[in-house]
This record gives sequence, structure tokens and C-alpha cells, in this order.
Amino acid sequence: MTEKEIYTKLENIIRDYLPEDVSAENIQPDSDLTKELNINSSHLVDIVLDVEDTFQIALTNDDMEQLHTVKDAVRIIKNKI
Repeated sequence: MTEKEIYTKLENIIRDYLPEDVSAENIQPDSDLTKELNINSSHLVDIVLDVEDTFQIALTNDDMEQLHTVKDAVRIIKNKI
């Protein structure tokens, strides 16, 4: 799976958890999930669970500690699949 394919699937997952005041157009590779996209911690957990289901991977606590931007998530997912 290419990074572009991973990014597209990940963007669709993230889109479902954006607060109403954040547009899906704001999702960029360098977007910080909590600071720029305003995703709260409980939704971040939901995103991780959806990522695990979608990509058939398991994320560790270390992976989650490195998860800050959309680009970080793509890199972590790519390394796991």
C-alpha cells in the first residue's frame, strides 16, 4: 500500500472525528491532530481503534506517543503493514 493510499484512508477516518468548527480541508500532512485539528483525547483513541481495524495492525503505546501529526500516523501505519 502506498503512502498516498494510506493517507486517503486515514483522512477519511480523521474526518469523522473533526469537531464542527474544523473543516475537512484543514487536514494536511503536517496538521497536528490535537492542536490544529482540535481532536480531543477520546476521539484520538477512537481514531487509533479505527486505524487498527482498517489497516489490520496493532498500535503500541510507543506508537501512540509518536502520533502527533497526520504525517506521523502515515509513517507509523506504513511501518506496521
